[in-house]
Amino acid sequence: MRLPFPLYPGTLIRRYQRFLADVQLDDGTTVTAHCPNSGSMKGCNIPGSPVWLSKSTNPARKLAYTWELVMADGFWAGINTGLPNRLVREGIEEGTVVELQGYGSIRPEVRYGQERSRIDLLLEGETGRCWVEVKNVTLVEGGRALFPDSVTERGQKHLRELMEMVRHGDRGVIFFVVQRGDGDGVAPADAIDPEYGRLLRLAVASGVEALAYRALVTPEEIRLTERLPVFL
Repeated sequence: MRLPFPLYPGTLIRRYQRFLADVQLDDGTTVTAHCPNSGSMKGCNIPGSPVWLSKSTNPARKLAYTWELVMADGFWAGINTGLPNRLVREGIEEGTVVELQGYGSIRPEVRYGQERSRIDLLLEGETGRCWVEVKNVTLVEGGRALFPDSVTERGQKHLRELMEMVRHGDRGVIFFVVQRGDGDGVAPADAIDPEYGRLLRLAVASGVEALAYRALVTPEEIRLTERLPVFL
């Protein structure tokens, strides 16, 4: 996936109110950018970190700039949570995600489940249906990528919904996209959200598949490159 061109380099001043970030651009200008990430962004919100911003040409937007990348522990990390669904779909269509091949159609944002969720991707084909919930991972501690970076009741709900789909005979997948170059695999962040970790282990024991892929992140493009192990 090509990132918007051009991107604007700068230095993070602060991230605040979840969706706002003050950035000093390399030309000395200070701007407030939209932060497209509702998590804590632990490890990715350190003042002084190099960042890249995109800029919208839509005059109706209140904030022209959007925060896209941050340098974390020597690696570019993609913090825009709007991109992983597109990355996974691209990876399926291009054959990179070999575990999700053989389906004739992909539909995004399909309503499902008893808790009225919307699935990120619904794959359908002669072999049946596969419900894919995608999660963006940017927290790395002790050499391992961890999810979530804050308590996520929404994420807990998604695991319950996937278990229900599997009980009905469909395939359910929780798909972790690690948008940074470090981390030897993905594990639940039990110290942050122990209930999510409990539900993830229960979901896998109930037949939900846990997949994780690393994304190559550069100021030019982001794309899935390799499967990572999921440690439970």
